[in-house]
Amino acid sequence: MKKILIIFASLLLMLLAACSDSSKETQSPSETESNTDSGAEEAEGFDDLFVTVATGGTSGVYYPIGGAISNLLEGTLKIDTSVQATGASVENINLLATNRAELAITMADAVLQAYEGSGAFEGEAPKEELRGLTALYPNFVQIVTTANSGINTVEDLRGKRVGVGAPNSGVELNARLIFEAYGMSYDDINEDYLSYSEAVDQIKNGMIDAAFVTSGVPNATVIDLSTTHPAKIVPIDGAAMDYLEENYPFFSANIIPAGTYDNDEDIPTASITNVLLVNNSLSEDVVYAITKTIFENLDVIHASHNAATNISLDAVSIGMPVPFHPGAEKYFKEVGALK
Repeated sequence: MKKILIIFASLLLMLLAACSDSSKETQSPSETESNTDSGAEEAEGFDDLFVTVATGGTSGVYYPIGGAISNLLEGTLKIDTSVQATGASVENINLLATNRAELAITMADAVLQAYEGSGAFEGEAPKEELRGLTALYPNFVQIVTTANSGINTVEDLRGKRVGVGAPNSGVELNARLIFEAYGMSYDDINEDYLSYSEAVDQIKNGMIDAAFVTSGVPNATVIDLSTTHPAKIVPIDGAAMDYLEENYPFFSANIIPAGTYDNDEDIPTASITNVLLVNNSLSEDVVYAITKTIFENLDVIHASHNAATNISLDAVSIGMPVPFHPGAEKYFKEVGALK
């Protein structure tokens, strides 16, 4: 009888355990499903997403800023990214248009021309799909030469050997417009299509007399030149600056502050806003997350280059020549940066 009772008790315990497991299985799926759905919702749009950030030459300002953005997206959103060195604005716009980049840093003048099908994009269908994520910081048109070159004004570039930037870069577009404002053209100079670093090397070697460097300040290549030669920035002002502002509203009068390149006084020049474009094929949720990540970690972006310290929520729309992507617009309206 005792053995029978023990067996009965064991069977009873096994039955109770089975019922308990069954109850857990009945209750847990809804909780598990809820957790899974939450995780899926959080990660939605990021699976298999690879973000290429198109920048500029490695010696320019775009590259370190693009690198900081890339590192943020990888570290915070766990998105696989790549920073691509390019010929800058025009190439970057074409990379976006052909879905070979997801983010691209460009100058506002090139963006407007692409959007309208004018200038460097004359004869092409307007790229009306271009969308902005944010305005970044002003680019300063810097006509760089040396103190012993005898070049003091833009007009003094007549007959000189001048680096005008990489072919079809934003720098090269600026060079053409600056000459136009002074009643000049490439017919008045001996133009050479060079990147920043190539141009500075050739100034050092006496191969060219001056070069256009359109970037944030200070520019590393100009600083490099000043270590071996007395670097000098040619001013852009007066009637020519008025012409630029009247005919090309993406230009604005600005100054390169004294002390930027051992210059004793402020140097008047033209500036153009740099903007960050985003591929219009990315979803609203993805672009919202990218925008939020950038602006909640501005200290990381600011640390990438001195020029990046001008990036702020107060300036997200300054100089933006195309509509915002809905994801960026949603974030900026939430935080009051846009109405």
